[in-house]
Amino acid sequence: MIRRLVLLCALMLAAVPVMAAGDDAPAWLRQAAQLSLPTYEKSVAMAVLVDDSTVTVSDDGRVTRSSTFAVRILNREGRGYAQAVDVYETDTGKVREMHAWLIRPSGQVKSYGKNEISDEAELNDVYDESRMKRISAVDDAEPGAVFGFQTITESRPYFNQLFWYFQSGISPVVASRLTLVLPNGWRANGITFNHATVEPAVNGTSYAWELRDLPAVEREPSSPHDLAPRMEVKYSPAEGTRPGAAKVFDSWPELSRWYTELSGPQSAPDERIAAKARELTANARTEMEKVRAIGTYVQNIQYISIQIGVGRWRPHAAAQVFAKSYGDCKDKANLMRAMLKSLDIESFPVLIFSGDPNRVREAWPSPLQFNHCIVAIKLKEDSQVAAILQHPKMGRLLIFDATDDDTPVGDLPEHEQGSFALVAAGEDGGLLRMPTTAPEANELRRTAEVQLAADGSITAVVREKAIGQSAVGYRREFRHLSRPEYLKTIEGWVTYGATSSKVTKVEPADDLRAGRFDLDIEFSAAAYGQLMQNRLLVFKPAIISRSEALTLTKAKRRYPVVISSRAFSETVRVKLPAGFEVDELPDAVKLDMPFGSYKTSYEVKNGELIFTRDLVQRAGTIPADQYDAVRSFFEKIRTAEGAPVVLARK
Repeated sequence: MIRRLVLLCALMLAAVPVMAAGDDAPAWLRQAAQLSLPTYEKSVAMAVLVDDSTVTVSDDGRVTRSSTFAVRILNREGRGYAQAVDVYETDTGKVREMHAWLIRPSGQVKSYGKNEISDEAELNDVYDESRMKRISAVDDAEPGAVFGFQTITESRPYFNQLFWYFQSGISPVVASRLTLVLPNGWRANGITFNHATVEPAVNGTSYAWELRDLPAVEREPSSPHDLAPRMEVKYSPAEGTRPGAAKVFDSWPELSRWYTELSGPQSAPDERIAAKARELTANARTEMEKVRAIGTYVQNIQYISIQIGVGRWRPHAAAQVFAKSYGDCKDKANLMRAMLKSLDIESFPVLIFSGDPNRVREAWPSPLQFNHCIVAIKLKEDSQVAAILQHPKMGRLLIFDATDDDTPVGDLPEHEQGSFALVAAGEDGGLLRMPTTAPEANELRRTAEVQLAADGSITAVVREKAIGQSAVGYRREFRHLSRPEYLKTIEGWVTYGATSSKVTKVEPADDLRAGRFDLDIEFSAAAYGQLMQNRLLVFKPAIISRSEALTLTKAKRRYPVVISSRAFSETVRVKLPAGFEVDELPDAVKLDMPFGSYKTSYEVKNGELIFTRDLVQRAGTIPADQYDAVRSFFEKIRTAEGAPVVLARK
């Protein structure tokens, strides 16, 4: 994966360059410790008191960053925030100074300096030129303590860009400020995300952006991941970027040309790559079969990240990746391009943000918006697969993530669907919105054969057939959990609906190539139905819950609701016990909204109750002001699925 571009706010903090000596805390930290805070929810672990960064750019583009940061620990969970961390690149920068202090509730001060600094790899990569200096006061911290640190770093960045989190994670912030000091004749412009535009206070060539009194971010079910206010800033000499200087981009086509030139030469196939491609596709009859064979092979190449050189953006040569049989996301995408090229199939690298389809913003051309690389494959044949987009110049493009080994060729991971991504295709490339698969492409079909006894006990046979992203969820559990963990997960899911169930059979069947996953389960449950006065037998025909059910219970909501693209259908056949007949059935339900539809039905036939339910969810982000409609929709579904059937003894 491209080196992580989004760091904790604490990794980018700014400081006053005057350090206190000995065990005396600096004045700024003592002042911060005297701040009165509002009363927070008990779940809030810490509050940021000071988060201030000053970035000074020299005439030759070198950057000095001064950082100050302070937090108050509010509970035991907050002790983990008593750490000073600053990141540097071994080839382009260094941490020049670092010091930290802990002010205990008693007022006693403990100072941390050179002897407490550790130097660590920033990521779990085989080799990465990105490292970090750390001071930890976790073992010394306690509720009520104030921890603060100062750092000074120097670097020569690859891009004349920087980013800033006004708020890190969900914690409240008293004051957060970014100051950029430029040489004479330079200029800067920025964009604010997840907040109204923050205009800078400009004093000559100094720009300062500040927010104060930010409340804690409340995590809500199915909310967007990217919620904290943040900024990105670009800066350059007034006459434009000079030859040899760090880069800055004003348009997406410009960024496309740059990455095409950077990555293109690395995708040249050699004879060994061409021979392997011919071997893999020897029995392929269609273009899509060739792509699928190559994609499956590259998925099985081991993911290992080695982040070095050219801003960590240029992939290794395809021949090198093939020979070593490992690489990161851009290496795997690049190898796939080389193998396809040897078969005269054209493809392009795609820069994307993995983890949040709403993250990348069209108005801000910047490579720092991306953290991942996938591939777009130009198809000549009219292949009927889900992850296709139509480009006005390049035609039909199949989008594929060779790093996600749970999602087959023809599909796209859900966290990448619908997002903006850069297709690097020279002059023809640019920012495109990735395809979103239809609900029917992510369907789960379930049948259940249930035998209900007169005492309320049941035995059941459940068969599930999942495709698309519904299958991916099942596949990940099956592949990445041990057998005991997997069985425990299935048993927990079954017993959530049928208390005290005994699962006697779990039989999964994974077909990655076809994008399918089947699961057969058999179980029994004593007293599932409730026998009342030895005359009435009450039970719910919706025995097993939907694993991806959305629960929205709060009356109010602050953030949008993110709906995934899904289809679910179930038919339950309940063999009724001898001597009982249906006395009362729930009313059938039919719901239709722009973001989804739902319906149920009941039928009694030949001694069986036949219950069906069907749900369709259409992918989208529903604004918070429409929350009442979304909540009402899913509340009615929960009510319908909890509705009982009443049997009476004849």
